[in-house]
Amino acid sequence: MHSDDSEKWVGDSTGVWTQEGWLYLAGLIDCYSRLVVGWAMSTTRDEAWVEAALQMALSRRQIGANLLHHTDRGSQYTSGSYRALLVEQGMTVSMSRKGDGWDNALMESVWGTVKTEYVERHEFATHQEARAILFEYREVFSNRQRLHSALDYQSPVPFEQASVSSDSLPTP
Repeated sequence: MHSDDSEKWVGDSTGVWTQEGWLYLAGLIDCYSRLVVGWAMSTTRDEAWVEAALQMALSRRQIGANLLHHTDRGSQYTSGSYRALLVEQGMTVSMSRKGDGWDNALMESVWGTVKTEYVERHEFATHQEARAILFEYREVFSNRQRLHSALDYQSPVPFEQASVSSDSLPTP
């Protein structure tokens, strides 16, 4: 059965250094299953990049009327175009208190894990190399293989398959 977290997504962004400069990552996590439902990478930190992550999540999920969308107060998330997209989709907007990283602890933890398990172990020569490795990590390892203690040591995709009918929550 779903908990209250089944209707909550959290989002955030981070940067990864490459020899070509910064590559920025934006992501949205389903709090119920810890599945990364949407993500995007870009060499610029603008609204289009976080909107791409949200669009991916929306293409993978049919959302309910009670979906809570939580992020920090970064300029990309407070932009008029991003907020308009949230309203258009009927999402409830939630944002962290200014300067309070604990308000978005789940997403901060996700980025910390990505950096510890992959980024700190690689020196990326190009943006493309970083993109390929981070894609593999997100889509193959993190969503399908990495075990989560919060999911009774299952990975997100099998957890969803075991706990929710495929009609109500399609697998990406």
